[in-house]
Amino acid sequence: MERTLLAPVEKTETEKIIYSRRAVRRYKNKPVDRQVVEEVLEAGRMAPSAMNRQPWQFYVLTNKETIKAFSKEIAGVAMKGALRSGVSGIAQMLKAASGLLHLSRGVDLHAIKDPVFYGAPVVIFLTARRDNEWASLDIGMCAQNIMLAAKSLGLDTCPVGFGKFVEKTKIFPRLHVPASEEVKLAIILGYGDESPEVHERTRDNLLFID
Repeated sequence: MERTLLAPVEKTETEKIIYSRRAVRRYKNKPVDRQVVEEVLEAGRMAPSAMNRQPWQFYVLTNKETIKAFSKEIAGVAMKGALRSGVSGIAQMLKAASGLLHLSRGVDLHAIKDPVFYGAPVVIFLTARRDNEWASLDIGMCAQNIMLAAKSLGLDTCPVGFGKFVEKTKIFPRLHVPASEEVKLAIILGYGDESPEVHERTRDNLLFID
């Protein structure tokens, strides 16, 4: 049977935003207006959550020196944690550094100055109560809303898993996060100074059951 090819369908504005979002790790030295940050977070609040608990809390850094200080502390804690993981020697150190600095994309001096937050002008720590078993899923949906809203406003973002290590730093109290909450994720936000290519997407993961 001859196969009929469907004409390509023009993407909606929402789809265009989804397809254009990238994890950006280089930012312009340009501040983001506080009102814009609040607008992005308002989109995050619109995410669905289990039983509508809306578990997310946002702790935002915008001061350059403060961000650098947190980045340095988090990087140090992450490396120490890697050393205690049971793998020893230079090879282990290189592997940890590669993951932290994304060396697979080339050594970037800009990133090394700020090995966790890449010089972004805004860092958002997302937390939720420790006793909420669904919070991680809720935070993930909230984070996606934040990143898509940011892209629609001409901003770029990157989710930073290493942000969780902030709890183990000596300067963590400066965030004023209550003991009942835990940091789930960090998101960096700003005006991107790079245009990463899209990674190839897996296509063999779809199965129509009935």
